[in-house]
Amino acid sequence: MLEALTWLLLALAALFFSAGTLGLLRLPDTLSRIHALTKADNLGLGLAALALLLHAESWAAAAQIGLIWLLALAASAASGYLIARRCLLESQGAAGNGHNGHSGLSTLPVPASVPHSGPQAPKAAP
Repeated sequence: MLEALTWLLLALAALFFSAGTLGLLRLPDTLSRIHALTKADNLGLGLAALALLLHAESWAAAAQIGLIWLLALAASAASGYLIARRCLLESQGAAGNGHNGHSGLSTLPVPASVPHSGPQAPKAAP
């Protein structure tokens, strides 16, 4: 019974991975593509991790599988956010002109609502 459940979970994981890949290849814009990819792949990875958890030899091994899954979720969310932010900036025309191989993102003004912890510009002497 455990083997059948494992194979079912792995087959469902493969189905979701395939759906995410299909969405990446077929959807019209970047935001739709990244949405399809992150949602479907996160669910597929969760199902694959669950299948592995069924065969974990110890609680430590199960904890490692769970931690790997959580780290992959965090990485997926962060990369999806960064890609979506870049698309938003480009659609607003604020991404720079791309001269000298630079996109211009490093020179964008930071909105007042975003806390800034980087180096401060030197203040002019009075």
